[in-house]
Amino acid sequence: QVQLVESGGGLVQPGGSLRLSCAVSGLIFDYYAIAWFRQAPGKEREAVLCLSSSDDTPYYKDSVKGRFTGSRDDGKNTAYLEMNNLEPGDTAVYRCAATQLVCDYVLTHALYNYEYWGQGAHVTVSS
Repeated sequence: QVQLVESGGGLVQPGGSLRLSCAVSGLIFDYYAIAWFRQAPGKEREAVLCLSSSDDTPYYKDSVKGRFTGSRDDGKNTAYLEMNNLEPGDTAVYRCAATQLVCDYVLTHALYNYEYWGQGAHVTVSS
């Protein structure tokens, strides 16, 4: 059984930082790109970042470049999303997904039903 479990969400003040983790089990981690999505209340889901399976290269949505950093530890089957200088507009439910599609596609097709999903982590940025 494939499982993706996010952790690390919470409430943070503007300008603060959070680190989300996505622990994956039940699949060959190295074969899958890991993507992070977010969905704010009343808005469509958007792709934030994608970590390629082939070269670990992260692909970022423009609005988070310079603030968000993605990484993956293939030895621990875990992906990370480091979020710095958070803004109220970053408030959303963040979900990770595992897919064998390429990151170029993932970042431009946020509404696609990717193969495996985590349950989501709530991130609230507020003073």
